[in-house]
Amino acid sequence: MAVAVRAEGLTRRFGAFVAVDHVSFEIAPGEVWGFLGPNGAGKSTTIRMLCGVLAPSAGRAEVLGYDARRHPEAVKARIGYMSQRFALWSDLTVRENLAFYAGVYGLRGREARERIAAWLERLGLLDRQDALAGTLSGGYRQRLALAAAVLHRPPVVFLDEPTAGMDPLSRRQFWELIRGFAEDGTTVMVTTHYMDEAEHCDRLAFIDQGRIIAQGSPAEIKARQMVGHVLEVRVEPLIEALAVVEEHPAVREAALYGAAIHATVDQPEAGPALAAALAARGFAVEGVEPVLPSLEDVFVALVEAREREAAA
Repeated sequence: MAVAVRAEGLTRRFGAFVAVDHVSFEIAPGEVWGFLGPNGAGKSTTIRMLCGVLAPSAGRAEVLGYDARRHPEAVKARIGYMSQRFALWSDLTVRENLAFYAGVYGLRGREARERIAAWLERLGLLDRQDALAGTLSGGYRQRLALAAAVLHRPPVVFLDEPTAGMDPLSRRQFWELIRGFAEDGTTVMVTTHYMDEAEHCDRLAFIDQGRIIAQGSPAEIKARQMVGHVLEVRVEPLIEALAVVEEHPAVREAALYGAAIHATVDQPEAGPALAAALAARGFAVEGVEPVLPSLEDVFVALVEAREREAAA
């Protein structure tokens, strides 16, 4: 099968509000495909339509060749779905939760026991298998939810904000698991609002206010979609300097980026003038240098451009 997941003009309205607005994309088998955007952008609504949980107002959602509107049960039987809210039984142990889901998936006897044991080991849950799910830390709760979603070895897995609330180390470990699924041939669609996680995806799409504003591989998006150039401004005090950078006539957009400021400009030669303007205001400037744009830089620039167009 050339395409594992396909959306064509997918749209969902809630009254007068358009949550998802004519979204189209394709996901290849064995691909890790990221869906990135801020909270409320339409990511979860899109996944729910693809899973056959929510009927689209217009357009078409297809998974493994099945139309999600016409054959929702066929889709549900062939996918794994992990929602952004912990939906397992808090008063059951880790093993009991997995045993329950094994029964839901039709796994019985030795096969169920072997699957549960395998996922407990693979996801690092063996030493917590007798703990109540409600007592687990956020990272381990997410691992348990992931185990429940993939226990039946579905060829397609939808992960909705799987790393929300995790510490950086747990997020990194979780993405190692996701990459492992893809290496085994599983197709993974994952939503997130963490822009740094996009680098782990084979391909991705940015969504804002229900519309896809860019899609491609991380390298393609950075090379083709960035509007302008990025200057990294290392200055103290950082927060106060941000307002000055934003006001500079050469700067189109500016945002905090770690311990620095990333400023989008039309010409990279604007760096010395920006440094001089900051120094004249009494800021300690360590450096202003052109850098390659991050995916966060691209997303911010695209959103700001859309907002300017709407205002005009």
